[in-house]
Parts: sequence; structure tokens; C-alpha cells
Amino acid sequence: MAEAYIVAAARTAGGRRGGKLAGWHPADLAAQVIDALVAKSGIDPATVEDVILGCVSQVGEQATNVARNAVLASTLPESVPGTSVDRQCGSSQQALHFAAQAVMSGAMDAVIAGGVESMTRVPMFTPNALPAKAGLGTYMSPAMKRRYPGVEFSQFAGAEMIAKNYGIDKDALDRYALESHRRAMAATRAGAFDDEIVPIEILQADGSGTGEQHMVDEGIRFDATLEGIAGVKLIAEGGRCTAATASQICDGASGVLVVNERGLKTLGVKPLARIHHMSVMGHDPVIMLEAPLPATLRALKKAGMRIQDIDLYEVNEAFAPVPIAWLEALDADPARLNVNGGAIALGHPLGASGTKLMTTLVHALGRRGKRYGLQTMCEGGGMANVTIVERL
Repeated sequence: MAEAYIVAAARTAGGRRGGKLAGWHPADLAAQVIDALVAKSGIDPATVEDVILGCVSQVGEQATNVARNAVLASTLPESVPGTSVDRQCGSSQQALHFAAQAVMSGAMDAVIAGGVESMTRVPMFTPNALPAKAGLGTYMSPAMKRRYPGVEFSQFAGAEMIAKNYGIDKDALDRYALESHRRAMAATRAGAFDDEIVPIEILQADGSGTGEQHMVDEGIRFDATLEGIAGVKLIAEGGRCTAATASQICDGASGVLVVNERGLKTLGVKPLARIHHMSVMGHDPVIMLEAPLPATLRALKKAGMRIQDIDLYEVNEAFAPVPIAWLEALDADPARLNVNGGAIALGHPLGASGTKLMTTLVHALGRRGKRYGLQTMCEGGGMANVTIVERL
């Protein structure tokens, strides 16, 4: 079977809710990243054989196959198709897996995988809230209710369960959140994100340009202190998590261009990294966020590797208990985890986060001269994707 290579990776800087990316229609925002991938690689746009985009809230401006709409808003020709994927927070990581599988099979030679989420223009929970308000029911079927009687699936409850089960107190969560901001600040000031961020013009409410470019992740709190983080109100009475120790609502888009060996030769491009392993696993949907732990253990076993073989890890900071518990379960090195900060500081644009993390991981491996990187993230419904890449 052929190999799959990442030859270009790009993302927007994160935008706060109502912030610097709020003026962008999500299809147009994704198109900006698609065009950047074409420009970075220097390929003929017509050689892209498919565009696979992750998106969680596929309603409103993100409805009717946002991937195809992004293609039609980009410089790609109409002959390039597009399809949209929903594996919750792992949507664009799954898009990357589908793209890699396509080129490894030989069915295609060049595929763009990515994701987009405008959490300003399509607020979280909209796909559930609107039908419920209209009396059209919910996703919970009678069979699901019989299997999980009295259960209300909640990521907030799952985060609290993990914190309790792994003995992680609020102080540890607060300290982790501060470190996320500190690492993001250091990375920004050192220019670590410069090569991966696509400059996006800030638009006014009427859609006209301001002439100002958005290039710095808007969620980073450059004045963050432990006292300030510790003072944020608890999400649930008697709990341990706060908004300061959870990922930030974020607008953004990201993507990677994936090719096989034939694509490398035909397109004349050089690889940044090779896909070494990819897998996905289902786990307990009630605790929900714990899946990256067993999924990573299984992925390493399937890849014939140990955690010590991995130079850098990107574990999505949906809530601080997740990466902290992951470190404990894997006996992993905290110094290798989310070295440029994570979603607590940089934001979590849901369907775009998978290839956003991969973009940062590939660039961090190159910048630090490291070889292997691993990415995983918790996903609604109790799932987790795991991807291991080798920098070339």
C-alpha cells in the first residue's frame, strides 16, 4: 500500500466569539485556507481530487455541505468535489484520516483535508436547539434511552467525572490553564506560529474590509495570572472546572494537503511529514472525554511504539482534566505535551480543531528538529482519533 504524506498545512489564527473573524462566512473562511494550501504547495488547483472538511454544527451558514461550498468560494475549479464530516470535535482529524486512506489506496493522489467552525455565526448546540424549539425532536432515540436510562450526555459532566476519578483538584486545573497561556504567549512572541497562520483580513459588519490582518490567536490572555484564573466561577456547584480551565469558544479554519508517492512525483512537491499511524476508538459515552487514554494506548501498541518514542504530543484541551489524566495514564512527559499551548489559550473551533492541531504539530516538529508526533482528542459520544506522524 502507498504511503500518505502531508505536503502543506495551514490554519487561521483563532478568533473569539464576536471577534476578529466574526465578519467571515464560514465557507469563505475555509476557502481562504484552501487557497493558502494551494499557494504553499505550488500545485495546479485542478490536481486536487477531493476536499474533505470537518464541521460540527452543520446548520445555517454551515449547512448544505460546507466543504463543497468552500470549494465554490475558493480558487479551486468546479471540477473539485467536496464532502463534510462530523465526528464531533475530531471531525477534521477524521477528515485527515479519510484523505490519507484515499491516497494510500491509490484511488486518489491529492486530497485536501480540513475543517471550519464559526462559533459566532453558528453557535454551539444550534443543530439540537433549533429542531427542539420547532418540535422536531432530539437526537436521543428510544433505543438509546433504554440503553442509557436517565442519562443526559454532557461534556461538562464528563470533565468533572475525569477530574474526580483521577484525583485532579481545582488547583491543578488552574495551574494547567495558566501554563497553556504561558506556552501560547511564548510561542507567539517567538514567531513559532508565523509559518502556519494564514493572514485573514478583518471584515466590518457590512462585509467590507478594514485593511487590518488577523494573525495572532485572539484567545491568548497575555496578562493571565494564577489568581485571575483561580477566581473564575465554577461551571457546576461543588465541581472543579471553570470556563478558565476549559477550551475557548473560537472561530477558525484549518487544513492540510495530503498526497501519496505518485502525487509527490506528479505534483513536484516535498513532504513535511508522513502519516505513520491512524486509528479511531469508541469508549464510554457517559464520561465521554476519557476516550483518548485507551485510544492512545491501543494506537501505540498497533504502531509497535512506546510513548517514549514520541517526541511531541498534541492532546486537545477541551477541558484541563483530559490532558492531565492522559499524561498520568500514558506516563508521558509533560514537557512534550502541547508545547505551544492548547485550546484553553488558543481556542477550540470544534470541527476545525483536528487539522489545526496537526498543523501546529507538524510545524513544531520541524521547528524543533524532532521526528515523531502524536495527536489525539476527545469527541462527543465517547470517541477519540489518534494520528502519529513522522517528520521528513
